[in-house]
Amino acid sequence: MQVKTNSFGHFEIPENLLKAHYYEQIPMDFYERVSSQVTPIVENSEKQSPLLITANLPKVLDWLHDQDQPSVLENHVCDIPLLLYDHELSTEKILFHYDGTPPSARIIKNFITLFLPLIRESQATIISPCFIPKSKQAEEQELIQLITNSTKETSFIKFNFTKIGDFWSYATKNKCTLLVTTKNYQAELAKVLFLFYKGERWYDQLSFYLAK
Repeated sequence: MQVKTNSFGHFEIPENLLKAHYYEQIPMDFYERVSSQVTPIVENSEKQSPLLITANLPKVLDWLHDQDQPSVLENHVCDIPLLLYDHELSTEKILFHYDGTPPSARIIKNFITLFLPLIRESQATIISPCFIPKSKQAEEQELIQLITNSTKETSFIKFNFTKIGDFWSYATKNKCTLLVTTKNYQAELAKVLFLFYKGERWYDQLSFYLAK
């Protein structure tokens, strides 16, 4: 089925590199469907926006390198999550970026709802700011418990990371396979990926889930 162009209206990434998914919850064969380029299962696509858009990260980076300078991935940040997958898509080792804000908590909760069938055996790491106001500590503990209940193994780390490059560096050093973070850093992320793609530090097992 041809995907509607308006699903991709906010993206700078060429439409032929994007794929829309309308699942209520990610199916167990999602990895195979994405990597094999099989047409996604479409449910009520005439009545709703996609719940997820995917793109092959190397192809997106090749497109970025054709630009004079790194381009943003979206000209206007939309509500539809974007999953950029590299050599293969895996949720074996997930890195959750929690910045202490309600939108960040919502991104993590929505990711878990969408991907729950595929993360039961995952190792999860949560990186949270060293200082969390008392008003947000209950939310932080709720997230930790939710991730703990949804994955096989969970660790919790306090770091004062301020740039998406810090999270990318941690993820590559620790061989994470998926970084869950906010679209607020997508322009900076594009620059980091643009800079390191195919270099000595490049790690081709890391995918990115970006949401608003």
